[in-house]
Amino acid sequence: MTATPTIVNACLRDGRGGSPTAVLRETPMTDAERRRIPVTAKASHAVFVADDGTVRFFTAEGELPACGHGTVAALAWLGDFDGTLRTRDREFAARAIRRGEHVETAFDAGRVDLREPADGELDVVAALGGEATQGARVASIGRPRLLVPVGSREELAALTPDLDRLRDACDRNGLLGCYVYSPPVEGRAAARMFAPSIGVPEDIANANSTACLAAHLGTAVAVDMGDSLGSPATITARPVGGRVELGGGARI
Repeated sequence: MTATPTIVNACLRDGRGGSPTAVLRETPMTDAERRRIPVTAKASHAVFVADDGTVRFFTAEGELPACGHGTVAALAWLGDFDGTLRTRDREFAARAIRRGEHVETAFDAGRVDLREPADGELDVVAALGGEATQGARVASIGRPRLLVPVGSREELAALTPDLDRLRDACDRNGLLGCYVYSPPVEGRAAARMFAPSIGVPEDIANANSTACLAAHLGTAVAVDMGDSLGSPATITARPVGGRVELGGGARI
């Protein structure tokens, strides 16, 4: 019988909202059983935490090599923590500090690879349903995704992407999804992440893509997400010595 997950709201904004994430202690389980957890828990992602600090991330579509807000959720579930977490590909420093019912987290998201998009990858932009601006980049941290700037928060909020067309374009180009963001104002931006290819039409909070944005901008940034889904979230990211540190608050 599958264990009951703990639901963690990851990447809160001012102590509220966040992305509901299912967290479970690692136990013997098939991948099919793991994929069912986010569905039954009504969460976009599920995180499995082993006693040795190994974390695994699943959506309804399958396993992900990395998940930023899932890492925030895992750290909140662990409580006060200062040590090392592991995925199949890497080890990284992470910490969590519990303050009452809230937990503040930070961790090394790793290095981000950035490049100009190929012609076929720009088909993703055409599926967004808005006026695409210049400056799209492909950013890889675990898996590649397309970063697309728009002119304002209002333009971002008005986007109505064709999700079937977007999924097809992402699948053809091996992209995780499309992270659309508004220009930062005094270090704060807004973003929406569309990832139908992994079973998440729109993500409430996508921390790894925010790490990609900080690497692209070359500066620290706080990014507001989730407003279009009625669950405000905020993620912080700052480049540190060629890597990016991510941060976010959480509540169990």
